[in-house]
Formats: sequence, C-alpha cells, structure tokens
Amino acid sequence: MHDIEPFYNWRHLYVSEDDERSPFYGRVYSEFEYSQTIYNYYIHPQWDEFGSRTLYMKVLLADYDEHYVVIELIGEWNDAIENDIMSIKRDVADKFLSEGIFKFIFIAENVLNFHSGDKDYYEEWYEETHEQNGWVACLNMPEQTQYDFKRAKLDRYIELIELDNWRTYKPFHLFKKVDQQIMNRIQ
Repeated sequence: MHDIEPFYNWRHLYVSEDDERSPFYGRVYSEFEYSQTIYNYYIHPQWDEFGSRTLYMKVLLADYDEHYVVIELIGEWNDAIENDIMSIKRDVADKFLSEGIFKFIFIAENVLNFHSGDKDYYEEWYEETHEQNGWVACLNMPEQTQYDFKRAKLDRYIELIELDNWRTYKPFHLFKKVDQQIMNRIQ
C-alpha cells in the first residue's frame, strides 16, 4: 500500500495544502517518513488524514468557479465503527460547501471495503447538495465495495459511476463527463 500515491498529474493546477479555502491548507508532507497506516500497512505520506483511522484522502482539485471538487480516497470506508461519513461530511464536505462547492467527485478505486452505519449524514449531504443542483459521485468503486454500498441503499444519495481512464482527462473534462452522466440519469 505504501506504493499507492495520490494522483499527482494535476498538481500544476491545484495543491490543496496551498489553497486557503481547503480543509488541508498549510499541511506539510514528508516524502521519506511513512507514519500513517491502514491496519498496520504504511501508506504514502502524501495522503491526508481527516479523522478516520482507516480511510485517507487527497483533494486533487477544487474549482470554486465551477463549484466542484475531486477527491481521491484510499483504505476502508467504515461507517459502522469509525463513522467515516461523519468525518467526511463535517471535516471536509461542510468546509467545501461553505465555500460554494456543491458537486463532489470521489475517486474510490482504492476503497477496499465498506461497512455501513446510519444514513443521516448521507441524507443531509444529499439535501444540501441538491438544493444547489449539486450531487456526490464515487468513481470506480470496486465491485465488492459497491455491493455493500448498494446493499445499504446508499446509492440513493451518492451516484456510483464507472469511468475507465479517468486519469487521461483534464479536471474540467472529467467534471463535465461525470456531470453529464448524472444529468442523463436524472432526466
């Protein structure tokens, strides 16, 4: 797991630790000290901790003019024990919502497991984003993780989308592709 780095090809466009509006503003990273773990497996030091012991993230891009953010995840999404959705909602999403972001793209291909808990934070987030014609989407979540997510009926609140080669898109084109897929489903 220590070899899996957050996607870095957009760093010339956006760096979350340099963005005063980002929840991760001012963070300092080491390229050499591996201190964060997921179940005793070290992860790359560029991943951001946000309150969960088993799930980490990296804000790849926040576009305040177009009102969207792209966030990559790694680890286990555990609402049953860790209440990860509360941490995501309160410590990350709420900060972006207050800055005018209401469209959230999560790259979830490295979310290895999902354990459900309460739906309250999902419902609240859904209502807040939909008031602004926004949405929350997870891209490329592994099949087993999707199965658990759907079994908890959370796909009512978060769109699950498969998009091969997302890394080949420029951020705005990725956003437009996801937005178009969601708008097509709604209509």
